[in-house]
Amino acid sequence: MKERLVTVLFALGALLLFAALLVRGGDAPGPTVSVPTSAERGGDGLLAAVTWLAHERVTVRALRTRFDVSLARGTARRGNLLIVTLPAATAFGARELQALDQWLRQGNTLLVLAAIADRPAWAAGRGYFNADLADLTGLGYRSRAGDTVELAAAMAAAGRPLAEPQRSTLVPNRDHAYLAGVHQAHAWSDYPWRSSSGQAWAATLPRSGFVLSLAHQRESGADVLWAGARGAGTIIVSGCASLFSNRALGHADNARLLANIVAASLGAGGSVLVDDEHQGLSEAYDPEHFYRDPRLYATLAILAALWLTWVLGGTRLRVPQRRTPAPREAQLVRATGVFLARVLTAPAAARLLFGHFFRRIAGRAARGTAAAYPPWELLEHHAHIARADLARLREWYAAAQAAGPVPLTRLHNLMTAIERQLAA
Repeated sequence: MKERLVTVLFALGALLLFAALLVRGGDAPGPTVSVPTSAERGGDGLLAAVTWLAHERVTVRALRTRFDVSLARGTARRGNLLIVTLPAATAFGARELQALDQWLRQGNTLLVLAAIADRPAWAAGRGYFNADLADLTGLGYRSRAGDTVELAAAMAAAGRPLAEPQRSTLVPNRDHAYLAGVHQAHAWSDYPWRSSSGQAWAATLPRSGFVLSLAHQRESGADVLWAGARGAGTIIVSGCASLFSNRALGHADNARLLANIVAASLGAGGSVLVDDEHQGLSEAYDPEHFYRDPRLYATLAILAALWLTWVLGGTRLRVPQRRTPAPREAQLVRATGVFLARVLTAPAAARLLFGHFFRRIAGRAARGTAAAYPPWELLEHHAHIARADLARLREWYAAAQAAGPVPLTRLHNLMTAIERQLAA
């Protein structure tokens, strides 16, 4: 039981180490900025509008690829409404603008929600977007601050968030289908945007044609809603980017305004398209989205549970002990010989072999006869010993005494042969 508990503790420690190495930690604590996408649940997201329209059986699609690809997918040729929010997080490409222009001229509607008269938190750090607005709609805007000092003060103040969100009000200029039943609509700013003169912008007309000013901002008197034509299509520009956000849709007549625009824009089989691609929500790989996906953590939890089950139930907690039998005599001799072969030099071993050999030869001499050492004379007078063997034995003896190289195996075999000849 103790071994299993120790195994559980070490397994949990390994899991914690794995999580520390693989799972990315969150960023430094701070406020989370909501962005205007169809999947965003925060205050500046468009999820409430998308859900409401879908509940009213309006086909809604999120575009998460470039316009030259997404506008050609699964929609009617005409009678569609595309909602784009500015400033964008991703730049618009030339091929996209060409595809959008062609799509508009076929009889579709573009609604641009541009942060001109309001400044939500997501738009505060993205700078000016006059070029994007002009490329998409032909409409632009310019500063109408009183002087350079006032403009610099306004830009410095714009970098500091407001203590509480500031509300501005959109008021119709005249009767229009988009404004039927709309008395006012509210927009929200998290950062200051208007200068001290109360009017920080003015619209610039497109290069050709004209635009119709439909509504103005009550606080400044500046126009904030325009409509114009392009071919058979329509362009609507709102200077308030937060009109249809989650936090603003339920205020005043914001929902009525959106419903009017959708009803007037959609044709048979038409769809409402929300541009998520240029707000950073793309079909391409997004590491932020990857780490926010709950399926990642569910998969890791399943793998961890399976691994723990295998560690606790499928592995041996204690290695079985092996009993090694006692070595035999031949193994002991072989082990001793290997040990001696590593520490005993060949000449020294040869001298020992010669010593044992000569003592055995002396033991064979007749009793009462004193054998010389080495007993060369006794060996030379023996008739059975070959002269060549005796000469080689003398040569190897001299080499052993001089600490020279001696072939031990051949020396042993030669001594064995001479002993057999003596015994014959």
